[in-house]
Amino acid sequence: MATYALTINERSTSGKALLEYLEALKLDLRLLPKVRVRKSSYERSMDDIKHGRIEKFASADEMCKSLGI
Repeated sequence: MATYALTINERSTSGKALLEYLEALKLDLRLLPKVRVRKSSYERSMDDIKHGRIEKFASADEMCKSLGI
């Protein structure tokens, strides 16, 4: 017997239908704890840009002035 791990979005209609189908087959279904996948540095930086957590400066002098250096 093999073990398979599936990720199913139970909020979508197709996910609900798939879960109902699997339950109707009376399979041994187990919910596994959700594994948190850490974002890469690129993904974190793109998330910062998307949510406006960056500042843009015209020059290095302007940046230093803003930082109080």
